[in-house]
Order: sequence, then structure tokens, then C-alpha cells
Amino acid sequence: MSSDMLVIIWQSLLETLAMVAISGGVGALLGVPLGVVLFITDRKSFVPMPAFNAVLGTVINALRSVPFIILLVAIIPFTRLVVGTSIGTAAAVVPLTLAVAPFIARIVETSLREVDKGLIEAAQSMGATNLQIVMKILLPEAMPGIVSGLTISIIALIGYSAMAGAIGGGGLGDLGIRYGYQRFMPEVMWTVVLILIVLVQGIQMIGDWIVRKISHK
Repeated sequence: MSSDMLVIIWQSLLETLAMVAISGGVGALLGVPLGVVLFITDRKSFVPMPAFNAVLGTVINALRSVPFIILLVAIIPFTRLVVGTSIGTAAAVVPLTLAVAPFIARIVETSLREVDKGLIEAAQSMGATNLQIVMKILLPEAMPGIVSGLTISIIALIGYSAMAGAIGGGGLGDLGIRYGYQRFMPEVMWTVVLILIVLVQGIQMIGDWIVRKISHK
């Protein structure tokens, strides 16, 4: 494999890492609060708002139900509005964020449901505010599950980012399609696959290590 191709592979890897990091970060900033809101507004929670919860849950489920490749194409006008283009790494970040935020929201909601309700009741009996319950009880207790879910979300984003290459999203997916498939260079395709496998394994190991460190069990 030529040195020029190695440079292209390196640049594609950096593009993939940038897409995953930005969309994962923004997705977490959106998804974690959404997950908290979903949990606390449930009819059996401490800020019951059934109608609002049903509407928000429906919107999140709708976004989660759209296959990513369709989402990529469907929101092209919105992507152009946000970043000024529909191709390239920056453009891929928009659908990636919209795809992962609802996923994270549901993971956070599920993790919060695992928190012992007795802790919430004890905090309420001591006069804790709703914000204090969320920040001091719910999120710390649910953090191992949340981190584990975020790890899964990041790994899913790596797969989504590769899929974004199908419409010129840049990164390793775009490299594999343009060189490995269209130019009949199988060595490039297998190199991309190997990098993605190593990337996923590394992220999973880091996520598992963090969960072990913060786990209360």
C-alpha cells in the first residue's frame, strides 16, 4: 500500500473520530436531559405529566424508528440549513446527532428506572428539591448504566458514520466505498474494516473500565 494511501486512510480515520466525537457529545447533551425528563414526568414518577410525557415519548420513538440511511436523505434540507452543505464531515454530524440523541434518551430513562425508589422517597422526606433529587440521587446512582449505554451509543455511531459515507459523508465509510468498492481495491476495504474493529474494541474496553471504576456494586 502506497504512502499516499496511508495518508488518505489516516485523514479518513481523523474524520470518523471527529464525526463520532462531535455527534456523540452533542447527542449526549441533548439525550441525557431528555432521558431525565422522560423519567421524572412519567405518571408514576415524582413530577407526573402524563400528556407531556406521551408526546415527548412519541417524538423520540418516531426518530428512533427511522432507519439511519433514510434519515440521512430525509433531512438533507435541514442539514444544509444548519451547516450550509449536505456533503462532507460537518454535514454528517447533523443526522448522526439526531440519530443518537433519542437512543441516549431512552438509555438514560431505562438506567434511571433501575435506581431504588426508596432513595428518592428518603430524599423527598428530607426536603430535597426535584433538582437536588436528579443531581444528587438519580444521576450518580444511575451513572454506571448511563456510561454503559453511552458506550453502546458511541459504537453505534461508528457504524452510522461508516454508513454516512454512502452519501459522501467522509470518514472511513466514504474511503471504503470510493476506493475499496468503486476502484476495486480490496486491501483498502479490509484495512477500513480492521480499523473499525479495533476502534470498536478499544471504545468498549474503555467504557467497561469506566463502568467498573464508578460502579457501586
